Amino acid sequence: MSVANIKKVVLAYSGGLDTSVILKWLQTTYRCEVVTFTADLGQGEELGPAREKALMLGIKPENIFMDDLRETFVKDFVFPMFRANALYEGMYLLGTSIARPLIAQRQIEIAEQVGADAVSHGATGKGNDQVRFELSYYALKPDIKIIAPWREWDLTSRTKLIEFAETHQIPIAKDKRGEAPFSVDANLLHSSSEGKILEEPWEAPDEMVWQRTLSPMAAPDQPTEIVIAFKAGDPVAINGEALSPAALLTKLNALGRANGIGRLDLVENRFVGMKSRGCYETPGGTILHVAHRAMESITLDREAAHLKDSLMPRYAELIYNGFWFSPERRMLQALIDTSQAHVEGEVRLTLYKGNVIVTGRRSPHSLYSMKHVTFEDDQGAYDQFDAQGFIKLNALRLRLGAMAGRRGGAL
Repeated sequence: MSVANIKKVVLAYSGGLDTSVILKWLQTTYRCEVVTFTADLGQGEELGPAREKALMLGIKPENIFMDDLRETFVKDFVFPMFRANALYEGMYLLGTSIARPLIAQRQIEIAEQVGADAVSHGATGKGNDQVRFELSYYALKPDIKIIAPWREWDLTSRTKLIEFAETHQIPIAKDKRGEAPFSVDANLLHSSSEGKILEEPWEAPDEMVWQRTLSPMAAPDQPTEIVIAFKAGDPVAINGEALSPAALLTKLNALGRANGIGRLDLVENRFVGMKSRGCYETPGGTILHVAHRAMESITLDREAAHLKDSLMPRYAELIYNGFWFSPERRMLQALIDTSQAHVEGEVRLTLYKGNVIVTGRRSPHSLYSMKHVTFEDDQGAYDQFDAQGFIKLNALRLRLGAMAGRRGGAL
């Protein structure tokens, strides 16, 4: 791409060393006007310093966007994903993956608002995030130009980044001058740690890696009991207290943290082809995942539940790979949301030393019938003799196979 083609670019800006270097690099390489966008997704860091650093680097006040997107993040991205019980490769609650489409969506909105012809991000050329950002950009604005500095520049080491920062008088935190022991990405749903000391999958993670949870071994010996209320598949209250989506997840995070819940040490398959090791903390999300499945267990029809479960890996993979805005994800979401109409009621949980234990569930739309499951006299609710024909019909193909000499499951 010719540098002369870019007039104004919207940069996803954290205020850290990497994106500050990117900001200055865009100014010096593309000679373009830079607009910064910083999102508060509940990462737990003050955003003020990012504004001050952007101003210091010559960004006009009207070109600095800082948005509190916590409620939007949970309501429109996290909760729809949790309706699906989404787990990538059976374990990962997709905390980083689900944040990227929201950041990209807001970047495109800002680009259209300020008349920018390009957007930029700080994702490296080895990871999934470059794919997630850029697929989202193109889905929302097909003609947008994208600048991915890590795929273009020659600043290929931490030493070169720091040299560039010093040359251009970009402030560097003292702890950035040495090698950071691992990289961290955080939002209201989770915290992820990767790289450096975590790259060897045989080495156990140091306790300092875990920043959002107590060790289960150090968690209180006293269990915590909570009740989560659901409506249309989404949590709406904890212990009878109605809460907004972000406030509810924040409270679940505090409960999970205190009880050592939500740690995951995972080797996963990146979309770009390599395996990577990450240490994830999703305290509130882990509680919510267990509670939602418990709520569905008494409110979803068997075949509807099984169909949902069969589609879940595909849905989770779409989010992991960056296809949130794809037609197939939207189609799956419509099916999932339809299934949630009667997922309403309460789930009682006990939290104890890393465990989330379901102890009760109730719903005005429950499909659980005491009449039919009782070991006592069901007063004619279920005719046990009907099972004989049911079994014989299901056994017919097995019997025919055996008669033909195909015993023991032989094909």
